[in-house]
Amino acid sequence: MKNQPNKSYDCIIMGGGPAGATCATILAQHGRRVLVLEKTQFPRHHIGESLMPHTYWTFERLGMLEKLEASDFPRKQSVQFVNATGADSQPFYFPRWRNHPSSTTWQVPRDQFDKMMLDNAREHGAEAIEGAKVNRVLFDGTRAVGVAATVEGQSKEFFAPVVVDATGESAILSRQLRIRHGDPKLKNGAIYGYFKGATRDEGENSGATIIIHMPDREGWFWYIPLPNDIASIGVVAPPAFLFTGRGDDPQETMLEELARTPGIARRLESATQIGKTFVTSDFSQMSSSIAGDGWVLIGDAFGFLDPVYSSGVMLALKSGEYAADTIHAGLTDGDVSGGRLGSFGDTFIAGMASLKNLVYTFYDREFSFGDFAKAHPQYKDHLIRLLIGDVFNDEVNEIFDALGKYVELPSNNTSKKKTALI
Repeated sequence: MKNQPNKSYDCIIMGGGPAGATCATILAQHGRRVLVLEKTQFPRHHIGESLMPHTYWTFERLGMLEKLEASDFPRKQSVQFVNATGADSQPFYFPRWRNHPSSTTWQVPRDQFDKMMLDNAREHGAEAIEGAKVNRVLFDGTRAVGVAATVEGQSKEFFAPVVVDATGESAILSRQLRIRHGDPKLKNGAIYGYFKGATRDEGENSGATIIIHMPDREGWFWYIPLPNDIASIGVVAPPAFLFTGRGDDPQETMLEELARTPGIARRLESATQIGKTFVTSDFSQMSSSIAGDGWVLIGDAFGFLDPVYSSGVMLALKSGEYAADTIHAGLTDGDVSGGRLGSFGDTFIAGMASLKNLVYTFYDREFSFGDFAKAHPQYKDHLIRLLIGDVFNDEVNEIFDALGKYVELPSNNTSKKKTALI
C-alpha cells in the first residue's frame, strides 16, 4: 500500500454524516488536525429527517444555528400521535413547555443538511475527502493506528493516534471487531417514500412529526413535512409482517398499508408519490464497547435504537460532541487508551438507555401514554424532556419507576452507571 505523503493528523474520522461532521468541527475548533474520509459524494440520500429540539445546543456550539435559521427547512414545534382508528391526540407543543428558541427545531432533507454539516466542518478547518472508501482500520496489536482506504482508485494508508468510526449502519470498525449486535425486541423494517401535496396542519403543528398507528397496532407510519410541499412517509413494522408473503414490490405493500390506516390515508388523499420507494430492515443495532485503545465509535456506528422518536441525529450529534472533547483531552494528556477515550460512555449510554425505555413503552400494545399522563400528571415534564432529547441527566429518569409498573423495561438501572443496552 502507498502511504499518504507529507500529512500528519491527530484524528481520522471515518464517515462525514452528522456524527462525523460534529466530531470533526469540534476537534478543529480545539485546533486539532482532522481528516474525514467519506465514501460517498455529497449531497446524497439519507433517511432520518426529523430532529429533536435538544440538538439546538450542539448546533449553537458548531456555528450551525444561523445557517439553519436561513434555510427553508420546516420548523418543528410539536410531535403528535394518531391512534389506530385515526383519532389525533393533542400535540405536544414544545414552545408552550419552554419559551426558548431551543424548543423549536427543524425537519431536514438529509441530502442538504448533511452537506451543510460537512461543509461547516471544512469551514472550521477540518480536511474532508469524499469518495474515499475505508476498507479496514489498521492496528498495532490492540491499538488502532490508522486506516486503509481507496481514494480515486488508489490504495492509501492514513495514520493518526485516534480513529473514529462514524460510518453509520456500515459500522466498519464494530463489524471488523465483531462487537455489534441486534435487539430481538426491536427487530423492525421500514418501507418509505416521498409524497407531494399531502395535507398539513396549519400554525404551530404545520411542521410536526406525526406518528400514526396502523390497525391492530401491527406497526406505525411516520409523517415528516419537508420543503417544497413534500412529506417523508414511511411504515415501520416487523419484517415478517412487511416482507413475508407480500410479493416483490415494496411500494405495493406500502400502498396497501396506507389504504387501510385511516390516520395516514386521509392525509394523502390529494398527494402523489414522487421518486422511488426505499426499504430498510433490522436497523436496531448496538455495539458492546464505545471505545478502545486509539478508537471511538459514534452515531449509528455505535448504535441505533429505533426511528419512532427521531433520536438518531440527536444521538449522532451528542456522541460526536462528547467524543471530540474527550479525544482532545486525551491527546493533550498523551493518553488515548480505551479507558480515557471511552470516559464519556457512561453518561452517553445512560441517555440512550432512557430513550430505549421510552421506545419499549411505545411498542407495548397495552400501554397508553394518555392514560399514564392522567394517572401520573407529575411526570408530564419528564415525558416532554424525553421527547425533546434532554436525556443526559439524572432527573429525567425518575419517570421510569412509574413506567416500569406498566411496561417491562429493558433496564431498571437508568442512572449514570454503565448501562447495558444489548
